[in-house]
Amino acid sequence: MSRSGGGLPVVLFSPGFSSPRSVGTAVVEDLASQGYVVVSIDHTYEAAQVEFPGGRVERSKFPPKPTQDAMNKAVEVRVADSRFVLDQLARLDRGHNPDAGRRPLPAGLRGGLDLSRVGMLGHSMGGAAAAQVVLDDQRVDAGVNLDGGHRGAVAQTGLAKPFLQVAAEQHTRASDPTWQSLWDRSKGWKRELRFTGAQHYSFTDAEALAPQLTGLPEEAMRALIGTIDPGRAVAAQRAYAAAFFNPLLKGRGTPLFDGPSSRYPEVKLIP
Repeated sequence: MSRSGGGLPVVLFSPGFSSPRSVGTAVVEDLASQGYVVVSIDHTYEAAQVEFPGGRVERSKFPPKPTQDAMNKAVEVRVADSRFVLDQLARLDRGHNPDAGRRPLPAGLRGGLDLSRVGMLGHSMGGAAAAQVVLDDQRVDAGVNLDGGHRGAVAQTGLAKPFLQVAAEQHTRASDPTWQSLWDRSKGWKRELRFTGAQHYSFTDAEALAPQLTGLPEEAMRALIGTIDPGRAVAAQRAYAAAFFNPLLKGRGTPLFDGPSSRYPEVKLIP
């Protein structure tokens, strides 16, 4: 682990409901390449399967059609998971090692995290969890919600910290009262972006992987990832995620949120 620039800022990633932590790789690997330590979280008993050291596999405990109460509880558990992960990162940074195989820490990891600079990024339910963690945990400075409806107190209290909402084309404040409520009540820096032609799963690795599948009908493809060009969609997601976190966690300014971008015309800044 490189230590040439001191401790590295940290970004947590939480995937959508029942999804594995790997579904956001296209965006989080780009953040990692820019000098962030990105920690992706599997939410045990909600994700389809989670493998633990030693080979133990825990599968989802959710029924095919979970109730709203169950979904609300899932967000609460995700918030607790995320805060637990931050606790464990603090232990790692002090040199403690929870590795089940008792392997040594990677070189440079001890003291290599700057936990005074922490953000959180999430898709769908992961975005809802990100908003609630930003509210609940003073260690988290800013958050990004990729097309998720909000659950929990944050929709009613709003946020005093920076927060970015990223929407598929049909997801608006008018169609989602939780977005409108959060927007109206948030006093911190806030922006909302809409990706023209995007669907809900455009903000996952499905955007990059689905076009490579053979035999997937065009109609099914459009329902999954919309009509936005996959390469441009991934490039824009990477650009805006970095543009959001860089000023807040690295002190590097960007003009990308100042107005429409000729480089990413598919992305609309919603006033």
